Amino acid sequence: MKFFFSLLLLYLTCSTVSAQDIFGRWKTIDDETEKVKAIVNIYEKDHKAYGSIEEIFRGPTENPDPYCTPCKDDRKDQRVIGMEIIRGLEQDENEWEDGTILDPENGKVYDCKLWVDEEDANLLNVRGYIAIFYRTQTWVRVED
Repeated sequence: MKFFFSLLLLYLTCSTVSAQDIFGRWKTIDDETEKVKAIVNIYEKDHKAYGSIEEIFRGPTENPDPYCTPCKDDRKDQRVIGMEIIRGLEQDENEWEDGTILDPENGKVYDCKLWVDEEDANLLNVRGYIAIFYRTQTWVRVED
């Protein structure tokens, strides 16, 4: 009985640790320039994953504090810094899915899935998709 309980405790501990892997601060990388675009903080609320923009990096001629004018939902005309762009992801084993992600540059909301890279826990795969069409980005964990 002790052995079974120990195995159960070990399993629960390991699954909790792996579930926490997506939480924390992540650098988003521009697909074209490969420069850091923003820092997103992913956190848990009501057993779901959410993510907000903490900081953005823009060129000297760009507005350093933009608003999401193209957004169509409750985020319309809201500041991008502090904006919740990831909403309602639910854990399914090693992936978080069935939520949404917003691209504040164009205001589009996509279905979303997140998972930590199997070979490098400091890389997060972020997939936005509509039906069978998708794009996956790799975000990099911010080491504090």
